[in-house]
Amino acid sequence: MTAPLQQHQVTRVSRLLVVFFKFQRKSTKGKEKKKRRKEENAKLEAALAKVEKANQIADPLELLSPFKKFERNGLQLRIECKKVTNMEKELIDWAFQLTKANMQTLYEDSDWGWKDKDKYTEMTEERAQYLIAFDIPTGKPMAFTHFRFDMELDDEVVYCYEIQLEEECRRKGLGKFLMQILELLAYKTEMTKVMLTTFKNNKVSQDFFKKTMKYEVDEISPEDPLFDDAYHYEILSKPTKPKPKATGPTPLTTTHAQAVTAS
Repeated sequence: MTAPLQQHQVTRVSRLLVVFFKFQRKSTKGKEKKKRRKEENAKLEAALAKVEKANQIADPLELLSPFKKFERNGLQLRIECKKVTNMEKELIDWAFQLTKANMQTLYEDSDWGWKDKDKYTEMTEERAQYLIAFDIPTGKPMAFTHFRFDMELDDEVVYCYEIQLEEECRRKGLGKFLMQILELLAYKTEMTKVMLTTFKNNKVSQDFFKKTMKYEVDEISPEDPLFDDAYHYEILSKPTKPKPKATGPTPLTTTHAQAVTAS
């Protein structure tokens, strides 16, 4: 075999080896991608199953019997959990009117604006559930939270749509008590976190959730790094399990439902 022919054969073998290893890498990457996709689908299916299971619970508050009463700071309240499909129209109308009284101005000051029909429709959608605090002596409803077991992107969550209190019940620990119930329900039903949306210009709500309840801006909350007022609201969340303590430098991070108010 002549030298040029030998060189040609070596070059040809080298090229074949390169093609072979490229194919192997593509094959491996393809298998890894397929495996990741399969794992992601399995995780999503498991999350959806948890949400569906939670929505099948007739009375979620049965999981937290000690939280059926609130008796402190001059209040004597009975806490009940009701699916909107089982609520009397009179009770739904009370919840709507309280929300309107507390929130209409804030909505009108935002890009969303206020529409009775849209808010009423949201509050009466089939999956809506309510924690309602009734005054024990009179039976009068005094406060409520509208929440849902739902999916937010790939996460199974308890989403708090509203928390509204009558004037005489505010600043007495009731708002905190109702939010703690939602957090415990999230834990009991294996949701990943509690989420909510709040207006940036609602200082009472901002202070309550961030300072009192220790909620943080969620990773999906919209933001514009150049214009802080580009969005009039932000999405807050609190995980059901504490975050692990950082062992190194803290990484830099950026910061569906309607806005809520609480006291």
